[in-house]
Amino acid sequence: MRRQIMVDTQVRPSDVTKFPIIDALLNVPREKFVPDGKREAAYIGENLSIGPSRVILEPRTLAKLLDVLDIKNNELVLDIGSGLGYSSAVISRMAELVIAVEQDKGFATEAEEILSEVGADNVVVQVNKLEDGAPQHGPYDVIILQGGVEEIPLSILNQLKNGGRIGAIFIEEGLGTARIGYKLNDNVNWRYSFNAAVPVLEGFLKQKDFVL
Repeated sequence: MRRQIMVDTQVRPSDVTKFPIIDALLNVPREKFVPDGKREAAYIGENLSIGPSRVILEPRTLAKLLDVLDIKNNELVLDIGSGLGYSSAVISRMAELVIAVEQDKGFATEAEEILSEVGADNVVVQVNKLEDGAPQHGPYDVIILQGGVEEIPLSILNQLKNGGRIGAIFIEEGLGTARIGYKLNDNVNWRYSFNAAVPVLEGFLKQKDFVL
């Protein structure tokens, strides 16, 4: 019932209607992927904090990113900053295989347990620095980041296939815009998609120029 209300009041009004996305959101128990003390807030329409600068994206934002990325059932997806695994569980119902990168070992261990419990058997949880991704499993058809970025390291963009897509929320002067990057001839061209607010992930802050 709460999943249905989430979809009907937060997702569909945002013009997300693709069946695979709606089906995944209706079938993945979001409340299992949040810290115990926050389960009552699992379905609210805002980002849910799980640690410093870490959130579970609000349903609307995740759904709109997935809508534009248009993941196919034969594609390999890199999910960066997967936290306790909710986004990976949702994506697993659309993709062939999901590589979930998480640098917090506690989160990663818990994510593996919950993902197994809900039957998301096509998700591999990889403990690694978020900004390093998981090059050993790539290149990827799709890359998605579960948090904000000021800039994306070349090491991540190099893990995207030519013809692939990457979705991220860029934060500039406190304002967030979701953009989708399309890789062609080893270059990524970014297009604006929608506005969204989210904390910047560790490892994705813009490097400050050193001035004497």
